[in-house]
Amino acid sequence: MVVIEQWKRELHWREGLAADSKEAVELRMRIEKYIDSGEGACYLRDERIARLVQDALKYFDGHRYRLIAWCVMPNHVHVLIEMMGESLSKIVHSWKSYTAHQANKLLGRNGVFWGPDYFDRYIRDEKHLNATVEYILRNPVKAGLVDVPEEWPWAGYAGSVAVSLSCRE
Repeated sequence: MVVIEQWKRELHWREGLAADSKEAVELRMRIEKYIDSGEGACYLRDERIARLVQDALKYFDGHRYRLIAWCVMPNHVHVLIEMMGESLSKIVHSWKSYTAHQANKLLGRNGVFWGPDYFDRYIRDEKHLNATVEYILRNPVKAGLVDVPEEWPWAGYAGSVAVSLSCRE
């Protein structure tokens, strides 16, 4: 995306920056604000594409990874998995490759479907896990798409963690 490349230049981004560096944190905040405002291509708003992506996330659940929580938004996806030996880059590549090919076919288009990168985070402890699950499931509410998380059809929670989805003041 052109806008993300511009932000990287503004922030003097370089490969290998620590995830908690001020540049990385600022870039994530800018991207989050941008995508939550509904900017960019929103191919995932199409029910066929949202279902395709959700089904792809579920496909290798229990075999290559354990799917904990996910949310397919109109222009991005949040996924929380427990690793089972396969590299994250290989898993993400598999999701992106398959869904891009199938989505482009369904939409009658060619070209790049997903952005070239993804953001990953290491879950530090149970508190961080709970906060991450809550963030993922509440994302459609935060973006103004639904009033409560349960109304969003393209999200799920398959974990055993007790998570509160109550509204915060």
